[in-house]
Parts: sequence; C-alpha cells; structure tokens
Amino acid sequence: MYGDGEQRLKEVLDHDPALRAEYEEFHKLTRDPRVTRIGRVLRRYSLDELPQVWSVFVGDMSLVGPRPEQSHFCALLEQKFPIFCERHTVRPGITGWAQIKYQYGSSIDESKKKLEFDLFYIKHLSVLMDLAILFETVKVMLLGRGAK
Repeated sequence: MYGDGEQRLKEVLDHDPALRAEYEEFHKLTRDPRVTRIGRVLRRYSLDELPQVWSVFVGDMSLVGPRPEQSHFCALLEQKFPIFCERHTVRPGITGWAQIKYQYGSSIDESKKKLEFDLFYIKHLSVLMDLAILFETVKVMLLGRGAK
C-alpha cells in the first residue's frame, strides 16, 4: 500500500460520488487507490496474508478458523446478531470455511451469511475439515480466485 494511502482514498472519494457510494456500501473499492501494482498482485494471489503466519507461530491465530474482524465491525455485528460472539470461541484463522465457500462479505446481509459458515465450521470442527479447508485454500490461491 502507498504510504499516503488514506489521503489518496479520501481524494478519490471526495471527487467521485459513484466510488464513494461503492465504498460506503462495500467498505472497499474494486480498484483501491491505496494499493500499489505489486500490492494488487500480492492480493490477487493472497500473498498479502503471509505476514499473518507470524501470528500463527506466536499463538495469536490458527491456520484455519473464522477470519478476524476489525473491533468496530465486531461490535456492530454483535448488536445485529447476538450469536456473533460464538465466533470468538475458537482462534481466528488465516483461512476458513467462509473464505473458501463464500465471497468477500462487506454488507450486513453478507456478514450474516459468513457468520453462518463460521458457525458451521465451529460446530463441525475437526482435523479432517481443517485439512480440506487448507487444500481448498491452496487451490484458491493458485487459481487467483481470492481477494476480489
């Protein structure tokens, strides 16, 4: 990402109402002005996730589990869906059932669907399921289907 990425985003959103509407609805842009060309490649193949491996080594995350959410989104989603806090019964993961089975969820309705996948994962937690998720994740990365 560019060092002045937030300023770049602000300028784009201030000058383009259509992009502002897209950002307000999805909390992201298809062509994010904060991301460099190299960053786009890293994101396309999910290589931007590699630094999170350190969090796995220190025990803050797992390889597989519900993706962590920003704290202000957690608070909002816990108000909308009280069962959302169940996601916190397992360590967050670099990849998860929702990531391989569903798209990027940025609206409330999409977050509800991702929550359903996360709760399914927690209910059916097993080594075999984790291995299947890891296998599918590798396929997603190699085919460049991630981070749309």
